Amino acid sequence: MAQLIADRRDIDFVLFEQLKIQELSNHERFSEFNRKTIDLIVSEARKLAIREILPTQKISDEEGVRFDGGKVTVPESFHRVYQLFTEGEWLAMAEDPKWGGQGMPQTAALAAADYFNGANYGFMMYPGLTHGAGKLVESFGTEKQKNLFLKNLYTGKWTGTMLLTEPEAGSDVGALTARALKNPDGTYSITGNKIFISSGEHDLVENIIHPVLARIDGAPEGTKGISLFLVPKIRVNDDGTPGEFNDVVCTGIEEKMGLHANATCSLTLGGNGNCIGTLLGEENKGMAAMFLMMNEARLLVGHQAFCCASASYLYAVNYARQRIQGKKLGASKDSPGVPIMMHPDVRRQLITMKAYVEGMRSLLYFISYCQDMTKVTDNLDEKEKYEAMIEVLTPIAKGYVSDRAFEMCNHGLQVYGGYGFIKDYPMEQLVRDCRITMIYEGTNGIQAMDLLGRKLGLKNGKAVMDVFAKMAHTGAKARAVDNIKNIAQKFENALSRLGEVAAHMANSAMSPDFEKAFAFAYPFMEVTGDVVMAWMLLWRATIAAKSLIEKPRHQVDFYAGQIKTAEYFIHNVLPVCLGKMDTILESNNAVMEISDAGFGGS
Repeated sequence: MAQLIADRRDIDFVLFEQLKIQELSNHERFSEFNRKTIDLIVSEARKLAIREILPTQKISDEEGVRFDGGKVTVPESFHRVYQLFTEGEWLAMAEDPKWGGQGMPQTAALAAADYFNGANYGFMMYPGLTHGAGKLVESFGTEKQKNLFLKNLYTGKWTGTMLLTEPEAGSDVGALTARALKNPDGTYSITGNKIFISSGEHDLVENIIHPVLARIDGAPEGTKGISLFLVPKIRVNDDGTPGEFNDVVCTGIEEKMGLHANATCSLTLGGNGNCIGTLLGEENKGMAAMFLMMNEARLLVGHQAFCCASASYLYAVNYARQRIQGKKLGASKDSPGVPIMMHPDVRRQLITMKAYVEGMRSLLYFISYCQDMTKVTDNLDEKEKYEAMIEVLTPIAKGYVSDRAFEMCNHGLQVYGGYGFIKDYPMEQLVRDCRITMIYEGTNGIQAMDLLGRKLGLKNGKAVMDVFAKMAHTGAKARAVDNIKNIAQKFENALSRLGEVAAHMANSAMSPDFEKAFAFAYPFMEVTGDVVMAWMLLWRATIAAKSLIEKPRHQVDFYAGQIKTAEYFIHNVLPVCLGKMDTILESNNAVMEISDAGFGGS
C-alpha cells in the first residue's frame, strides 16, 4: 500500500535502527516507552492524521479564515479535528503529566508530529504555538501563573501565541514600542500594536493566552530593556474562572500566498486603556526568556517545512509509478508507454527528493534525541555537550532545512508536470504553504548570521568541534565497511574542508572585514548543511550496509536504497558543495564594494 504523508518504514529505521530510542526506556524517566509503546504511539498518530486531519487540508485552504468586526472564524472542519486532537492528549506529548502532558521522549513525539504537520500544518499552527506558550509558563512562570494557565494550555482548553513583531520592529525586536506601566497591585497595563501574529484570534477555544514583549516605562532602550508579560484575551480570576475581556482586539488578518487555514492577525493591546498583563520571569529579561520559545519555534518551523517535503515526495513517487507517459528511452516505436518513473530525469528528481527528505528526517530526529539525552544523563559534561550540539544545529534545522524543503516541494510539483500546477492536486498548495517557513521565526539570512555570529564561537568553538567530532566518528565507522568506504572517504574530505572554511569564517568575522564575512554567512550555512546531510545519509548507509551483511535477504531493497541514496548525494551534491567552499575561502568582496547606486533601479 502506498504511504501517505510520511514513510513509516523510514520513520522506524531512524527511531529504532539509527538512534535506537527504545533504549531510552532503560532510564526511569522513560521506562514506560519501550519499542512496542512507541510503535503504538506513531501508529495512532498516523491513523488520526490520515483519517481525520488530512481530509481538512484542501478544504481549509479553500475556505480560509474569516474576519468580521474583530472576530476570526477558522475553517469549520477544524472544530472536530481540534477536539479529537486534544482529547487524544497530543498537544503536549513530551511534557510533564502533572500539567496535562504524556511524558514521552521528544523523539517519539516528533515522529508522531511527522503525520500531524504533514496532514495539515495550517491546522497544527494552533496547537503548536500553544505548546510554545505553555513552555514559557512552565519555565518562567510563578506557581500562581502555572496553576492558572499551564494545564489549560497543555491540554488545549486554551490556546497560546507569541507576540513579538510590530510594524517598525520585525527582525529588529529591540525597536519595539509596546509599553508596560506597573500598577499598584503588581500587574501591568499594556499598550501597543503587534502584527503577523499566527493564531492571534480565532473561535476554536474560549481563551487565548498571549506572551507579549513590551518595555516597562523607564527601562533601557534596545533588547536590554524588554520584558515578557502574560496577557490573556479573557482575564482569569484567581479561582481559574473567566473574568472580563482584556482589551486585546484583532484589527485585521493578512491575505497570504499560502497557509490560508491559519489566522495571521494584527492585534491592538490596550486601545481602550484596559489591557492587563502579569510579568513572566524578571524585568528586562524578556528576550532571554523568549529565546526559549523562539528556539523551539525555529525547530518547529524546520519540521513544518520538512513535513511539506516529505508529503510532496510521497505524492511524487506514487504518481511517478502510476502516470504513463512516453516510451522508455531506446525502445522501439511500437513500444507501449511506461510510467514516468522509468525516465532518467524523473528518477534524478525523485532520488534528490529522497536524499534530502531522509537526511532531514535524521537530522531533526537527532536533535530531538539530543533533547531526550539531556533529560536522562547524570553526567553534567555530557548534558552540556548535547545542549551545545542542539544550539549549533538549530539554525541548520530551521534555515537550511526550510530552504531545501521548499526546493523539494518544487521538485515534487515538477514531477507532476502541468497537473502539479493546478489545484486538483496537492502539490501547488504544498509549495505555497512551505514558502513561509523560509521567512518566519527569523528569516534564513538571520539563521545564517546566527550560525556564524553566535554558534561558531559558542563555548570558544568547542560546540562546533563536538559536532564535527561526531561527524568524523561516523566517517571512520563507514570507512571500515567495504562497500561504502569510497563514499566515506569523500565525506571525510568534505568534512575536513568544512573545518578549514569554519576557521576562515570565524577569523574573518572577528576581523575589520567582518562585513565581508557576513556577506558569506548564508553560503556558509549552505555548505554546513550539505555536509550535515551527507553525515546523516552516510550514517544511514553504514547501518544499511551492515544489515545487508548480517541479514542478506531481509528488506534488501530498503537497505540497498539507503546506500544508493547516500552514494548519489555524496557523488553529486558534495562536489558542488566543495566548489561553494572555494568561493567562501576566496571571499570576493563585490557584495560590499558595489555602491548603492550601482544596484540601479532609480
